[in-house]
Amino acid sequence: MTSQARPEGSLASIFERLIASHGPISVSHYMAESNARYYGGRDPLGEQGDFITAPEISQMFGELIGLWLADMWVKAGREDLVHYVELGPGHGTLAKDVLATTRRYGLEPKVHFVETSLILRDIQLATVSQAKFHDDLSTVPPYGPVLIVGNEFLDALPVRQLVMTGDGWRERMVGWRDGQFAFVAGDKPMDSAVPEAMRAAGPGTIVETCPGAAASLYEIAGRLVKQGGAALLIDYGHHAPRTGSTLQALRQHRMVDALAMPGEADLTAHVDFSALAPIAQSRGARWLGTVPQGHWLRQLGIEVRAERLARVAPEHREAIFAAMERLIGEGQMGALFKVMGLAGPDWRGGEGF
Repeated sequence: MTSQARPEGSLASIFERLIASHGPISVSHYMAESNARYYGGRDPLGEQGDFITAPEISQMFGELIGLWLADMWVKAGREDLVHYVELGPGHGTLAKDVLATTRRYGLEPKVHFVETSLILRDIQLATVSQAKFHDDLSTVPPYGPVLIVGNEFLDALPVRQLVMTGDGWRERMVGWRDGQFAFVAGDKPMDSAVPEAMRAAGPGTIVETCPGAAASLYEIAGRLVKQGGAALLIDYGHHAPRTGSTLQALRQHRMVDALAMPGEADLTAHVDFSALAPIAQSRGARWLGTVPQGHWLRQLGIEVRAERLARVAPEHREAIFAAMERLIGEGQMGALFKVMGLAGPDWRGGEGF
């Protein structure tokens, strides 16, 4: 979209003026502002939105998470006051399925949603009427065990990118060139921000970090150590360090240019789980492991659950198994998505890892 065709109040026009006045902006600034505008102005989920998440694909996803949480709670001694905390709860579908399952085992926790979108809060409240809302984890009660779930939450947090140039490491920025947004290198040396083992990488190498994800893990782990509890963080990403940009944009279920329509497409980046586990461990939390989603769901019995559902509703058998395959298939969500498990020092167990 050219600058002439942009509405005056669009984020693209705001960015264009900002860059013209003050120079390029960082990738993290661009991503943060874009996603704030994007999530603040629409419901992005479902067939009519821009993407579909696992809870919307099948109830089995939430049921197995609920089973895992209930198992951890039973092994920890069945405390009465427990908080279920979900980060970025979407439509509330995951929480609804999780809570229906935990209830069968006597676990009926207080429900807390960390959500900043007012549009999504209205939808979530209609799905889970007892939920209390928070802008971040800081206002969740500091007493009683916490059962924390984040499904496709970390991937939307802004990433910082550093690029190796002929003059050394520089921050990767978004500038304006030939009538459109373009990636450019900043002018300040950034060598000290790059891990020493990677500083000698060749020109063009990109290192990506996510300060927001690191801060979230620090807070989650601290809660688990202080209050007890367990956490599941599920997202697409990798569990070994790697280089390169993973920034991507989705609109109407299709990949689009990440710089083409700021604020109008969902911007995400792959989660570096290898950087997060040490943060949790540094606070004394138990890292149960990070495994592919397909492996985790199989270990928890998704194939048996699908067969049972198909026996109850044989007319839906094909759809049930198609949904299962979408969740666990190697070529679909099964390999790309990872599940990270964490627990307080005194909370035992952790099936699937």
